Amino acid sequence: MLTAGLVSVILGTASGARNIGANAALAVSGYIILAGLWAAAVSGASMNPARSLGPALIGGHWTDWWAYVVGPVAGAALAVGFAWVLRGHPVKRPTKLPKGASSSR
Repeated sequence: MLTAGLVSVILGTASGARNIGANAALAVSGYIILAGLWAAAVSGASMNPARSLGPALIGGHWTDWWAYVVGPVAGAALAVGFAWVLRGHPVKRPTKLPKGASSSR
C-alpha cells in the first residue's frame, strides 16, 4: 500500500503537462512523512525493500522474504494501473509543429 501511494503521488506530480515543478518535491516528501507516521505502528514503515530484505536475508530470516519483493512490485503496478485508468492511454506528442504554430505553451 505504501508503494502504491508513493508511486501515485510521483506519477501525479511529474507526468508530462501536469508537471508541477518544485512543488512536486513537497508533495512526495509530504507523502513519505505521512506514510511513515501512519505505517510505523503497522509495518515499521519499511518503504525501502532493500533495507528490509538485506538484514532479513543476512540474519537468516527466510520466512517472509517474498513480501519484500512482491509487495513493492505489486504496489507500483497497481499505481500505474490506476494512473492509466484515470488518465487513459498516454498520447504521444507530435514531433513537428504545424506551420505557424508556436512552441511556447
